[in-house]
Amino acid sequence: MYPTLYHAVLDLFGISIPIFKIVMMFGFFVALAFLAGNWVLTKEMKRFESEGVLKSSDQLKRQPNMISEYITNGLVGFIIGYKLVYLGLNFSELSSNPQDFLISSQGSLLWGFILMLGFLGFRYLQFTKEIPIQRGETEEIFPHMMIGNLMMIAALSGFTGAKLFHHLEHFSDFINDPLVLFRDPFSGLTFFGGLIGGAIGVLWYSSKKGVPYKIMLDIGGPAMMLAYGVGRLGCHMSGDGDWGVDNLSPKPAWLDWLPDWAWAYNYPGNVHGIILENPVWPTPFYEVIMALILFGVLWTIHKKFAPGVLFGIYLIFAGVERFLIEKIRVNPDYHWFGLNFTQAELISFSFMILGLLAILLWQRKPKSAL
Repeated sequence: MYPTLYHAVLDLFGISIPIFKIVMMFGFFVALAFLAGNWVLTKEMKRFESEGVLKSSDQLKRQPNMISEYITNGLVGFIIGYKLVYLGLNFSELSSNPQDFLISSQGSLLWGFILMLGFLGFRYLQFTKEIPIQRGETEEIFPHMMIGNLMMIAALSGFTGAKLFHHLEHFSDFINDPLVLFRDPFSGLTFFGGLIGGAIGVLWYSSKKGVPYKIMLDIGGPAMMLAYGVGRLGCHMSGDGDWGVDNLSPKPAWLDWLPDWAWAYNYPGNVHGIILENPVWPTPFYEVIMALILFGVLWTIHKKFAPGVLFGIYLIFAGVERFLIEKIRVNPDYHWFGLNFTQAELISFSFMILGLLAILLWQRKPKSAL
């Protein structure tokens, strides 16, 4: 397993790039997942624009607010100088654990102020070369041009939802120690919480920009399935603890072609430093395969249905996939009216029901444009 990108590059290519120690493997794949989702969203929005389903709008051009521009650029410059330049100059000393340094107060005020002034000066030169905007001048804005803001909204609302659902799932731990919410902010994230939180944020923002919610849902379904598969690869590569229960069963003869680690795995060198007594089901790897296959199916059929139906199909796919994998995953159980189930199983079942309802309510004769 590779806790950081440095460990992966060193093992796979024999190249030591110390600066890669600051790039956590899971975070690296989360970034790749956002890029994958961005690609699908952009491609689909452009398709709907070319078919006339999504329209452009005229927006009044405005002169930039130079106060906020200077504040933003100065702050970025200061952070880069204070943290990254200091890290580069003292990397031999900090390379053993650069992540702790990045979240500490340690840094260089001198380099922070030097780069702050440099960024401020560069923005001033840019501003002096910009062509003044004429009164009443407008520009044409297309929906796909909002993807950057949309991804930022998805990241923030998704992170909030992922964190919230994790602490609901481990509510007793939160009650005993509420500060756990802030102690390690990037641990304890649940997929379904991120999905629900991200969906709320995206639908809110896209509706403000004139994108019909059914169209946005249909665009988002395949994007989320692909991003999920890429993100789960990060879980597997880093060994983030999202593995399955113990698997002591011998590999069946008909699976002799399958690598041993794909049947049962100890996740050596995982990011948490946990030494597993027994091999476990490598459930993140299974989810990568399932998610990529389901994305292929969704991408094949994504032009065949009335608005909203494709998202209903996505919900059923996502619900079935996660419901099945929960049978061999490690998760806390809920006990209600004699039933034992996990939070993910409950949400998975709800997804399947909602997906079926979406198909029944929104299905009609497909339009050629959709």
